[in-house]
Amino acid sequence: MTEETTSKTEYHRDGTVCANGQMLGGSLHGYWEWYRKDGALKRSGEFARGEQVGEWTTYDASGLPYKTTRVKPK
Repeated sequence: MTEETTSKTEYHRDGTVCANGQMLGGSLHGYWEWYRKDGALKRSGEFARGEQVGEWTTYDASGLPYKTTRVKPK
């Protein structure tokens, strides 16, 4: 039996979207995005069964990319 990914959205206390992504077997999996309370993109990147992988981007307060980090495999 193959596990399927499910969509997940997390919210700030005020009801605005905090994060969007996929879950697989209870773990963060695939592409995820985190947002500031004003809706600007804060950070994005990929997970493989709960582990950060690949390239991660951090965005400035206006939502423009300002830093990219490559996560090294463990």
